[in-house]
Amino acid sequence: MKFVALVRTELKRLTGSPMQVLALVALMAVPLLYAGLYLWGNDDPYGNLDSVPAALVVDDEGAVQDGDDVNYGEQVRDDLIDDGTLDWHETSLADAQKGLTSGEFDFIVRFGPTFSESLTSIADDDPTKAVVELTTNDANSYLAGTIADTVTDTVRDSLTQEVGETAARTLLDSVATIRSGLGDAADGAATLADGTASAKDGADALSAGAQEASSGAAELASGLAALNSSVTQMPAQVAELNDGAHQVADGNAQLNAQVAPAAQRVADAVARVPSEQDIRDRLAELGLPAEQIDAVAGIVAPANNDLHQANDEVQAAAGAVAQLADGARQVADGTQQLNDSMPALTDGVSSAATGGQSLADGVGQLADGSAELASGLGELQDGSAELSSSLADAVTEIPDQSEDERETAAKMMSDPVSVTSDAETEASSYGAGMAPFFISLAAWIGIYALFLIVKPYSQRAVTALRKPLPITLGAWATPAVLGVIQMVAVFLIVAYGLGYSVAHPVGMLGIMAMTSVTFAAIILTLNVLLGSVGQFLGLVLMVLQLVSAGGTFPYQTLPAPLRALHEALPMSYSVDAIRQLMYGGDMSRVWHDAAFLGCWLVIAFGIAFIAITRMTRTRTMRDLRPSLLG
Repeated sequence: MKFVALVRTELKRLTGSPMQVLALVALMAVPLLYAGLYLWGNDDPYGNLDSVPAALVVDDEGAVQDGDDVNYGEQVRDDLIDDGTLDWHETSLADAQKGLTSGEFDFIVRFGPTFSESLTSIADDDPTKAVVELTTNDANSYLAGTIADTVTDTVRDSLTQEVGETAARTLLDSVATIRSGLGDAADGAATLADGTASAKDGADALSAGAQEASSGAAELASGLAALNSSVTQMPAQVAELNDGAHQVADGNAQLNAQVAPAAQRVADAVARVPSEQDIRDRLAELGLPAEQIDAVAGIVAPANNDLHQANDEVQAAAGAVAQLADGARQVADGTQQLNDSMPALTDGVSSAATGGQSLADGVGQLADGSAELASGLGELQDGSAELSSSLADAVTEIPDQSEDERETAAKMMSDPVSVTSDAETEASSYGAGMAPFFISLAAWIGIYALFLIVKPYSQRAVTALRKPLPITLGAWATPAVLGVIQMVAVFLIVAYGLGYSVAHPVGMLGIMAMTSVTFAAIILTLNVLLGSVGQFLGLVLMVLQLVSAGGTFPYQTLPAPLRALHEALPMSYSVDAIRQLMYGGDMSRVWHDAAFLGCWLVIAFGIAFIAITRMTRTRTMRDLRPSLLG
């Protein structure tokens, strides 16, 4: 086959002398050195962070929490030193700043004097955030600052969890206390509802009684008003009565003064009238016969009896007149007292009338107020019943947790989420994660370096053979075969030299070979079309793929123009295919990536074939001019 002879000839040319062999070996080793050394050097950078020097400054003065002295700064210092993730050096702030400037330390982590005080202020009325002071110096290392950010984030998360657990425990204890208080309040509200019901019954009775009292007070006020109206005329009438009583008393006194002496004279005269016995004796002395004496005595005795009876009546009348005089005088004295008391009586009745009206008004207000009280107590009864029910419901809504349960809940509140990492595919190390990108980049660099000594095509064959397909195949096959050899060597270094795990070794080796032969076709086409300029464009195209392939960061983070290049350039697909095969990913994506690389291979080879076909038919001065690159 013509193209095999062309390949053999080119390989013989490349190994024609020891220097040519040395040059070929050196260029063949370029991708091995690039991929091998870079991946070896970055195999596990995070596993060697304990060699990164960092200054740790603890100026924390501590604080009092729940009666105990705490110092979170010293606690974090001990945790960081015991963890040993970094090469920590505890020092003063001044020495740390000097060391950061001189490069002795990559960054400084400081806990200020109020660090613990701020952390414990969560229970105060005015809590303050605690600050972890991080000082970096990108002049020492930019990534050291990123590492420092990660460390301080870890410190913050740890402290947040610890302080949050303490705060949550305090909160839950307070909630438990509130729950107990709410239970007591619910019982009290139920008692209040019962008492309010009793009070409402009493208020209803009070309202009914007050209504009756209001009616009675109104009647009393009306009666007192009528009495007051009547009493106003009594002083004049009593004064007239008093005057009449005194006149009667004076007349009776005069009558008694006249009757008493007359009665006395009658009594004296009657006393001087001889009795029946005296008359008999005297008549006997006169010598009258007994018949006459009896006759006279019979006449005198009745008259004497009548006289004594008349005297008794006169004396009785005199006594009655005396009694009448005394009674009239007593009446006169009584009417005088009544007359003297009438002003006070009229004033008292007037005051009573006024007081009766006030009483009626007050009792009326009492009736209205007691009715409102009864209504208000009804609302209070309903409200207290609702309050009791609501408080009882609120108690049931608050978890009844034991001390151990509150402690568990506080831990969950401070750290509510645990992350379960389940990688569908996983790189064994940082270097293994970067390997697909650097293998693809090494494939491009290896082909690019080979074209520094490999001729893009045989000008003699173009002139003499004039068969474009064998010439194109021969021009492409030489760097393609050498590139496959490079990829086999790179695969051996990655899989066995560095010990990275490969899920599908045969498939990965095949994609690496396909990547290399595709890149060989692309760079061949650039050289055939543009010569040394095409070789330069190969370097430019490598740079574009370096930034757009998404080998280090997700391609979605790229600017829009570079994202478009990511979708179009072949290295993006070789990186993705190697990832799927190395980590055990989706094989359908591998076939898609391989198809895309195949399209680039066919298109690039087709363009080279067209260009060489043109050369076999028409030669130009540029075709005859030697390349700047040999």
